[in-house]
Amino acid sequence: MSRFQFVADHSATFEVKRLCQLLEIKRSSYYAWRAAAPARAVRAAADAALASRIRVVHGADNTVGAPRMTAELNDGVPACERVNHKRVARVMRTAGIAGYVKKRRVRTTVPEPADQKFPDLLGRDFTADAPNRKYVGDITYLPISAAAGGGNLYLATVIDCYSRRLVGWAVADHMRTDLVADALTAAAGARGSLKGSVFHSDHGSVYCSKAYAKLYKRLGVTQSMGAVGTSADNALAESFNATLKREVLQDAACWPDEATCRREVFRWIIRYNNRRRHSWCGYVSPADYENITTTTTLPSAA
Repeated sequence: MSRFQFVADHSATFEVKRLCQLLEIKRSSYYAWRAAAPARAVRAAADAALASRIRVVHGADNTVGAPRMTAELNDGVPACERVNHKRVARVMRTAGIAGYVKKRRVRTTVPEPADQKFPDLLGRDFTADAPNRKYVGDITYLPISAAAGGGNLYLATVIDCYSRRLVGWAVADHMRTDLVADALTAAAGARGSLKGSVFHSDHGSVYCSKAYAKLYKRLGVTQSMGAVGTSADNALAESFNATLKREVLQDAACWPDEATCRREVFRWIIRYNNRRRHSWCGYVSPADYENITTTTTLPSAA
């Protein structure tokens, strides 16, 4: 309770002058506060209405934080009716509404010193001037409940640096070369061609294999790798993996079974590409970002 409110609550019993002296506030400040009460009531009602709108959006997707919430609330709304992101953050904080935040992970990079290595062509620059120029990828584990046999499924990704769109992906119960090859082949199918593009990964053994190098050559892709043991060199792919598991698993430690895992990951990926607002894309989805900012059709990057 504020000191001004305390004075207002007890002004019928005690003299306002005496209450203000005891609480060390100016009477003029108290009366100014009391005069502003109607305006505060209007603001409080407006904040309550905004909190109701926020709860509807948050109820549909509890991973949405203040920036994406602001974009969602302002989508299709006239400029004069839009809400400021600071106000959205304040109302969410007051109402106890927050985007989901998760803890940490397990390692899937298995270096293989015997196989070939490639230079880092990105240098932690995860930007591109057009789609189909630069890609990053990684493998992440998808833990399965012990009640369903335990173990993991594994997801391999191919992400376009221009729009953050997941262009190719594959899920399997192993981390053999076929997994990452399927993801890259899917990306080639989605884009029509990957010729002339760069694909960047860590030093996982599957990315260093001769079989994968042959696939690169056949698809016309130039291979790039970060330094050994440095996750920052592939931060975009690492961030995607963390976001997926944080938003899909949330407080759960694992998926109940493989079928549920595949289904939920597939559903999230479709939403990620086509509906989920991405800060990099100015809070539109990766697919919408490509549609808005490009006028040519994809195939070739060459």
